[in-house]
Amino acid sequence: MSVVLVVTAIDVAESHRDRITIDVTCSAVDGEHADEVVEALGAVDGVTVHKVSDRTFLLHLGGKIEVRSKVPLRTRDDLSMAYTPGVARVSLALAANPDDVRRLTIKGNSVAVVTDGSAVLGLGDLGPGAALPVMEGKAALFKRFADIDAWPICLDTTDADEIVRACQLIAPGFGGINLEDISAPRCFEIERRLREILDIPVFHDDQHGTAIVVLAALTNALRCVGKRLDSVRVVVAGAGAAGTAVVGLLLAAGVKHLLCWDREASSRRRTRCSPRRSGRWPSGPTRHA
Repeated sequence: MSVVLVVTAIDVAESHRDRITIDVTCSAVDGEHADEVVEALGAVDGVTVHKVSDRTFLLHLGGKIEVRSKVPLRTRDDLSMAYTPGVARVSLALAANPDDVRRLTIKGNSVAVVTDGSAVLGLGDLGPGAALPVMEGKAALFKRFADIDAWPICLDTTDADEIVRACQLIAPGFGGINLEDISAPRCFEIERRLREILDIPVFHDDQHGTAIVVLAALTNALRCVGKRLDSVRVVVAGAGAAGTAVVGLLLAAGVKHLLCWDREASSRRRTRCSPRRSGRWPSGPTRHA
């Protein structure tokens, strides 16, 4: 089936006696379609494709987030209060009364978005560099929808001990830790350990964010058809980080009949269960017909 290409703009970039350079803007269906267009243009006699840009890549040029001052820095007096010598008085006050850190700094409205790049979206282990644009996007969402200042922390390690230690070391500067795109089963251990040692909230988005959305969607859908959580049969495909959290929250919300199917093709029906800290199901499940 042929796909229609929509040309949205044609601009002359350069004009010479022997050649002309034209910028062509068009709308492609997807990346594969865009590649086909470029290949077709390059096959035309006398046409040379010099450079191809993608609006998604253009949007990411230079990153998607930035830091801006909330206070004016126009005069020497402004600088003397925002920085030295005036800021020294604030530091001494916080040293004397650490409980005021949240009130007098960004800590109370800041979140560290932490990843090791081991489970980036659905693409697998891509590493911390490839995970950075995803973490930037999450930070942008925090700011846009909750007015929370978030910052990507991409760690060049997949060692659980090192990740926990890194989060522990940066925790004084943040009001919360958002774990993101860390593969199972390490994510369960990392979250558990951080919750035990830190005095700030720790949230694993791939687990709890997904579970919250699933429960909300299921609750609304059942309301539309006049059914209750305890009367329906639920099937969960996958028992990884997201699947485990989804099952746990659904059971806590009142689901009685649940079938979970993981990659090892083991299905377990149960009325009562909770994931182990390692992310595996407990032995001896209660089966329900």
